[in-house]
Amino acid sequence: MKDPREVIIRPIVSERSYDQIEGNRYTFEVAKDANKIEIGQAIEDIFDVHVVSVNTLHVKPKKKRVRYQQGMTRSWKKAIVKLADGDTIELFSV
Repeated sequence: MKDPREVIIRPIVSERSYDQIEGNRYTFEVAKDANKIEIGQAIEDIFDVHVVSVNTLHVKPKKKRVRYQQGMTRSWKKAIVKLADGDTIELFSV
């Protein structure tokens, strides 16, 4: 089993992720090779909460241009984690 700190890379801080906190959903960037079970266990170990469900998606790279050179942004994996009622993550205190 992987170390939970290798599975969860960072929390996603955006307006949309803060709107989802009211529905007890939290958004994280996770390792590309992590599956839903590993993500759920890592969240439970790090934050001491109960995870109800995990939804994952791959964020595709976008084309970006710097002067005359065209390139791509990096691709990454996002996980939206739903917690049990009454559980919260203090990192996202609203």
